[in-house]
Amino acid sequence: MTDRIAAARRAYAEELRNRASLRSEPLVAAFARVPRERFVGPPPWRIKDPAELVDFWSGTIRDPAALYQDVLVTLDRERGINNGQPSLWALVFDRLAIPPGASIVHLGCGTGYYTAILAELAGPEATILAVEIEPGLAERARIALQPWPQARVVEGDGAHMALPDADCIVASAGATHPLALWLDALKPGGQLLFPMTSTYGPGGMLLVTRRATDGYAAEFLSSAAFIPFVGARDGRFDHPLAGALMRDRGAAVRSLRRDRHDEDQTCWLHGEGWCLSRLEPDATS
Repeated sequence: MTDRIAAARRAYAEELRNRASLRSEPLVAAFARVPRERFVGPPPWRIKDPAELVDFWSGTIRDPAALYQDVLVTLDRERGINNGQPSLWALVFDRLAIPPGASIVHLGCGTGYYTAILAELAGPEATILAVEIEPGLAERARIALQPWPQARVVEGDGAHMALPDADCIVASAGATHPLALWLDALKPGGQLLFPMTSTYGPGGMLLVTRRATDGYAAEFLSSAAFIPFVGARDGRFDHPLAGALMRDRGAAVRSLRRDRHDEDQTCWLHGEGWCLSRLEPDATS
């Protein structure tokens, strides 16, 4: 690595600290260490600043140092798959409580860049299962993640496969609802982070925490737009979710309920076997 690229990577990490108001020094350090160019294929790279409202992939670069900006980098243009916006992932990762040696599941890992960030946070004793449904992307992730032996890549469907008990589950594609499969895999104190999206406008990044005693805390951390998570979509929730997000962007959500109950005024969005609730977690136990 040249001094110039190393300097660009450090500046990038500091930019993310400022843009996302990061509190976690290990997270800043992780973004400064992980080489993004390892995960985005050979140059030239097509990039886009998500703040721009022009042609989606408006820029092409060949200099690896230029990858260290808060931009999207295309992975598969035809499918609309990109490497993700670093400041968004920095913001939401900053809210994860990842202990050293954590058990982590990353669903829809793509080529593994954010899996590597999670691996840096959890350390060499961690156990990370990275799941990708697209065979080509899974193989690219398997190669790119070789320097992080705590991360194992499998090709599979994260909406239906058996998952290990986990301290943290992260999904990198949009689901219309929290899957029981994901919630069941959380250890006490474990966290589920995923984009909850409809087909009618942007969704939101939802963080669900299984409390050590009982119940689940839940909150929306930011708005988000993602490609759909195959198998984690239910068209019945598209309009209700879009309407609920339009009302308050999820600000009223306090907990996730799994108990059987009738829909009432405390329900922000009521589903089958789950409900995002306005009640505090203690009130739903």
